[in-house]
Amino acid sequence: MPEGIGPSLPTPALVLGADRPGDAGEALQRRLPDPLLLAVAVVVALILAAPALLPADPLAQDLFARNAPPGPPAWLGRDNLGRDVLARLLAGGRITLAIAAGAALLSLLFGAGLGLAALAAGPWASGPVFAVFDLVRAMPSILLALSLLVALGAGVGPVVVALGVSFAPTMAQLARAAWQRERQAGYVEAAVASGGTTWTVLRRHILPNVAGVLVTQLAIVLPRCVTSESVLSFLGLGVPPEVPTWGRMIAAALPFVERAPHAMAAPAAALGLLTLILALAGDRVRRHLDPLRRPA
Repeated sequence: MPEGIGPSLPTPALVLGADRPGDAGEALQRRLPDPLLLAVAVVVALILAAPALLPADPLAQDLFARNAPPGPPAWLGRDNLGRDVLARLLAGGRITLAIAAGAALLSLLFGAGLGLAALAAGPWASGPVFAVFDLVRAMPSILLALSLLVALGAGVGPVVVALGVSFAPTMAQLARAAWQRERQAGYVEAAVASGGTTWTVLRRHILPNVAGVLVTQLAIVLPRCVTSESVLSFLGLGVPPEVPTWGRMIAAALPFVERAPHAMAAPAAALGLLTLILALAGDRVRRHLDPLRRPA
């Protein structure tokens, strides 16, 4: 048919590249920052910047203002020793978040790292290693952390080690499941058939594909570490007594809850809010890294 006569048909490239209804909105939504993750970033930034934002010394006492209600200059009131609750809340949040982040990273390195290395070494190494992990996993995490703290003593370092070791078996089991799944994939079999060693296949092929699963589990373990650290502090274990943490603030304010409910309500609300935000953010990260939910 001569050019210009008859209806013009769209080319396949135009058909494939045509925007479907809602594509523009979905693309714009993907470009915009996630409100929940943005809220997590703001909360973490405020906690990390606590030394510059402290309205007063969190350890300074004013015995003439014991259990004072909220008001200037102590906007969240004072505790049973006259210490500024807001200052202690900011300082304690920084310590709690630092301990939880360190414990979550240690559980990832110790659990997933040791588990993948043992699996790559062979059954002679993976058998004993995962037998120990299964034995540790049989104990409740908080009970295991308590036992390790009794052996290691008080301090920030022992708390990080105790929580990291208690959550490491979860990371190891997840790494083993991901290893077994990826080992059956065709690209791994092709890499092995082409002469790749086990360590090369692990480093170049398996590890990049299981990183998303491990990061997702790390985001799930982080709020659990926050809660566990607060429980240990509430029980009087972990960090020294002079270090302000949310769990220790709740324990100190509990005998005076009738006269100064604000001293316990502030750290309890902060702990619940931070745990909820981190848990929701972990679920959002899981959905984002899920290949079945990822946009084409």
